[in-house]
Amino acid sequence: MSTTKKSITRKSLIYKTNVEYGDYTVNHVQGCAHGCEYPCYAYLMAKRFGKIASYEEWIEPAIVNNALELLDKEIPKHKDKITSLHLCFTTDPFMYNYTDICELSIEIIKKINTHNVSCSVLTKGVLPKNLASLSQKNIYGITLISLDESFRERMEPHSAPYEKRIESLKELHDKGCRTWVSIEPYPTPNIVKQDFLPILESISFVDKIIFGRLNYNREVTAYNQRDVFYNTLAKQTVDFCNDRNIAYYIKHGTIKPAKDKAQ
Repeated sequence: MSTTKKSITRKSLIYKTNVEYGDYTVNHVQGCAHGCEYPCYAYLMAKRFGKIASYEEWIEPAIVNNALELLDKEIPKHKDKITSLHLCFTTDPFMYNYTDICELSIEIIKKINTHNVSCSVLTKGVLPKNLASLSQKNIYGITLISLDESFRERMEPHSAPYEKRIESLKELHDKGCRTWVSIEPYPTPNIVKQDFLPILESISFVDKIIFGRLNYNREVTAYNQRDVFYNTLAKQTVDFCNDRNIAYYIKHGTIKPAKDKAQ
């Protein structure tokens, strides 16, 4: 297990997100040790706006040392406007093998819940078992875009193995927690060849599934059948969810009029 070597201080923590299915969010860590190679949109934006200088700096996460103090000030100001407070859009609240980040995330969720505000959580790490003792209004999720460990090691090199993610999510589900999965950013077959249905079947117990395409990637752009591919998988997601009474959301821009060139 690791702990962060760096920390930063921020002036604010809660902000309104522009993510289409989001509400308000907190990002109590700068950077992410998972080192995703899609490339990662959060990394691209952090580098563009000068928050970090390199990929190497990005994968050395810096914890926000005044996160709990900021929440004490900001939750009372925002709580009447918040539908759900999300952890996190630009980092990972349960960063794999980072004890101090995981512990802080649990304290943050507890503090948010004491103000009768619910949380949504998304991770490529392992969801702790003790989340089950927190508010039943919370919803806990994992990102899952493959079951192929060789692909994970190449594209999400320091994240939790897929099986461990699913197991931790299933354990919370079995304890009565609400659960969800983000199947995004989903890769095209020229990046990894895989069957989509086994991925869906591995998470058939969840309450909600979100599906979205991979963007900002040259290999996807080079794949001539990408629109047909994503349209097909989006429909498969909808049909799968409808058959099992699972809520779903297809990310904006995932379904497009097919203008693909013949291979």
